[in-house]
Amino acid sequence: KTGKHGHAKANITALDIFTGKKLEEVAPTSHTLPQPVVKTAQYTLVDVDKDNLTLMDDAGNTREDMMMPPDEELVKTIREGYEAGKELIVVVTTAMGKEAILGFKNATQ
Repeated sequence: KTGKHGHAKANITALDIFTGKKLEEVAPTSHTLPQPVVKTAQYTLVDVDKDNLTLMDDAGNTREDMMMPPDEELVKTIREGYEAGKELIVVVTTAMGKEAILGFKNATQ
């Protein structure tokens, strides 16, 4: 659809991968818009201490700065798997300066 001055406009609708919130942007097609770079990494879950997680990558490096995800159902299944002694692999998604655990799987799968 053309804008006020006859230039084409782009209507972009997106979903925030961390919150699920719907976002909309309207911009002239002659302008460039930033594109988010989304990266995922897999870590072995080493320890759970309240809401803090200790994770280990394939090289054996550990990190203790990850918090439990905001999704209560995901938190529940991660806790149950850890308490049952299962080896869990958590998927950490990084985009636009944010990091969160958005999924996990059993290491034996």
